[in-house]
Amino acid sequence: MLYYQSDNMRRQWLVTLIVVGLMLSGCIGPEFQDLDEDGIEDSEDLDMDGDGWDNLVEIDCNSDPNNFDNVPNDLDNDTVCDELDEDIDGDNLPNDWESERGLDPRDSNDTLICHGFSEFCLRNYDNFTFPETHNAFATSEDGVILGTNHYTGLQAQWDGGIRAFMVDAHHLREDQTEAEDVRFCHGSPGQFPHPCAYSEVDAFEWLSHLNSLMNLTSQECLSKCGNVVSILVENYVPAEHLEFLFNETGILERAFIHQLGDSWPSIGDMILQKKDVVIYVQSEYNESFSYFHPAWKHSWDTPYGQQSKEEMTCELGRGDSNQPVWHLSNWLSSIFGTADPYKAHEVNQYEFLLNRTIECWEIMDNRPTFVAVDYWEDGEITNVTITLNKMDNWDDEIPTHQ
Repeated sequence: MLYYQSDNMRRQWLVTLIVVGLMLSGCIGPEFQDLDEDGIEDSEDLDMDGDGWDNLVEIDCNSDPNNFDNVPNDLDNDTVCDELDEDIDGDNLPNDWESERGLDPRDSNDTLICHGFSEFCLRNYDNFTFPETHNAFATSEDGVILGTNHYTGLQAQWDGGIRAFMVDAHHLREDQTEAEDVRFCHGSPGQFPHPCAYSEVDAFEWLSHLNSLMNLTSQECLSKCGNVVSILVENYVPAEHLEFLFNETGILERAFIHQLGDSWPSIGDMILQKKDVVIYVQSEYNESFSYFHPAWKHSWDTPYGQQSKEEMTCELGRGDSNQPVWHLSNWLSSIFGTADPYKAHEVNQYEFLLNRTIECWEIMDNRPTFVAVDYWEDGEITNVTITLNKMDNWDDEIPTHQ
């Protein structure tokens, strides 16, 4: 009996040794393991539990790669887990950027929209291209008889996407030179007849309307939003009078002050700080009026007044070409020196204007901050700037024109 038990134990040990030997030799292995039953062995399966998340990603995202019901948190459903996602709520604003500005990076409704897109909030003021109207007030709609530059007034320009405006500030008459007498009129001082005799536009009403349009944009948004506006003034009135005008119309409190040599802020910060208007003046005032930036110290422009598109260049016209902010002058004059609607039709066309802008961007190695035109309605100035603002560099692939 003892002999039988001893012999049986020897056989069991022998079987065990054989099995171990076979396993070590690779002839047989453990049972085939396939947690998610997808036909791929777990040792080879990049997603063992079949939840759509790779095993290694789940480990990085602090979820269990062996548990189908335990998946990474992904608030915006962009397949990047919240632990690794630099934009958790998917509003195109980085988490840190939002947190630093009091926005909730986990709430897509608590966001900021600038010029229609959140991502534009991250752009610095000098790294964005604004459509600009030359002599914006001199329109048929505003009753300007001579020296008309556009058909439609401020409301249509705003609705069409114009966000930069050139205006001329004069006193109403030679004998009406108080602060209350400031008007937008097209012409030069000392000429006959007085510029306001044929092209007077109420500057107080015009700027008050602009202020209301900016406020209305903010009120209509479900989240925080806004636009940055720039005004270039050809100024023929004292600084105190221009200050009175901008103060009375609510614009002055929105005026951003840029220190020469400092970097320009982001568009988003300007909007959040409610300093969303930049005012330039062609004739410099003293330093106590710091919100009136001397245009040709803080920016520059290309030559204007040519009579054919072949004469247009990207060269320096006025100002300091070392400044990052600049105006691309894209209008032609008639033989009388006035705006020419027929020539405007030619140079405002999409292909010509886009190609010219990109060419100057390449030559100057700096995107134009403003593209200024006459008769903005004829052509596609706003579509051109939309295309440009989708590009980071002049040599990027040009987005499809919608």
